[in-house]
Amino acid sequence: MKKKVAFYTLGCKVNYCETESLQALFEKAGYTVTGFENPADVYVINTCTVTGLSDHKSRKAIRRARRNAPGAVIVATGCYAQGSAAALKAMDEVDLIIGTRGRDRLPEIIQSVRQGHTLDLVEPYPAESAFEALPPVQRRGRTRGFLKIQEGCNQRCSYCIVPAVRGPLRSLPPGEVLLRARSMARAGCREIVLTGIHLGLYGVDLEQISLAVLLREMERLPGLLRIRLSSLEPGDITRELVEQVVGSEKICPHLHIPLQSGDGEILKRMNRAYAPSEYLYLVKWLKQLRPDLAVSTDVIVGFPGETERHHRRSLELVREIGFSGLHVFKFSPRPGTPAAGFAGQVPGPVKEARSAEMIALGQELAGTFRRKFVGTVQPVLVEKILPGALAEGFTPHYLRARVLLNGKSRGGRGKLIPARLEKEEEELLWGRVSRGRSY
Repeated sequence: MKKKVAFYTLGCKVNYCETESLQALFEKAGYTVTGFENPADVYVINTCTVTGLSDHKSRKAIRRARRNAPGAVIVATGCYAQGSAAALKAMDEVDLIIGTRGRDRLPEIIQSVRQGHTLDLVEPYPAESAFEALPPVQRRGRTRGFLKIQEGCNQRCSYCIVPAVRGPLRSLPPGEVLLRARSMARAGCREIVLTGIHLGLYGVDLEQISLAVLLREMERLPGLLRIRLSSLEPGDITRELVEQVVGSEKICPHLHIPLQSGDGEILKRMNRAYAPSEYLYLVKWLKQLRPDLAVSTDVIVGFPGETERHHRRSLELVREIGFSGLHVFKFSPRPGTPAAGFAGQVPGPVKEARSAEMIALGQELAGTFRRKFVGTVQPVLVEKILPGALAEGFTPHYLRARVLLNGKSRGGRGKLIPARLEKEEEELLWGRVSRGRSY
């Protein structure tokens, strides 16, 4: 009987992308992948450490795995494992700690694990590190897929632990990116989401390649209908990249550009390399070139030294820009980062109140942005078919839509259908198949 392995993933799209590669690695080694709540021989928890809550959730998942199967091998990997191996080693539930590198031999390593003797394989990143050689993912029937093309960060924001747990900048060579993307498209993947820790600096460690050049090459791939970018730092958005995005029929008109704060003083304390006015200018320029562009962002509330005045400035800038979506984080001191020792730590209840206010504003703005598309025809990439002849998927602007199919258009997953959007409700756009262009 084949051994079973179960996975649990926390955190960002990079982690989810890596988990899929780890699943492929185990399948190649003869394992069957099962759900996390099911009995398994091995449980792999891909952890996150971006906040204290992420740490807590990672530990909770580890304990849950041990309850599910007392005799299983429990593996802690990912960012929390890389940065807090000692804390995980103190847990009775963990058998193997492996971090964010050296995982290409994980099924083989597990064979040497003995319960009751935690194996710690976490090593610090050297100045020169290679891109982790995890296998490509080729799951048939997957409409959208993630492709990690960049790793590491050198930016050193004062609140962020990521450079310590992800190492220096490094990129997947363009030939390998295209090979993996082509394979995904052949397997039926119609939209590829390019991910990375500092995606905009893709190619900085290679010769004669940049994200814009790579996108030009990817657009030529047959069978690939959409390319989506996961996140770009403001300073990495070059004119060459913008021209490629706004002039493309395949690159989705949606950019996620982290703001973090709308106040200049707080941005300086965060060690962010731009002023609020520069960020505002950037977004206005982008929307001049592409008026329908969706721009989403990240905002941190309760950063050390943040007063009510600073918070109000953030709210004002967020409202002025009119983001299509907002990810709000309460500041969480990360041991080993400068901000953890800053004076002026904001009390928990204040952070809660500011977070609630920012989230409410984000929901309001997201609704306003969605309603702009009511009455228009948009291509929807079908991800699933629901009862009542409804198709569900995303528009190019990363807006979830449900579309009523007619008798002539009962296409399945992976189809790009023209949808006339008729209303915005329940954080969704609703419509019906439009007569007209067939994708």
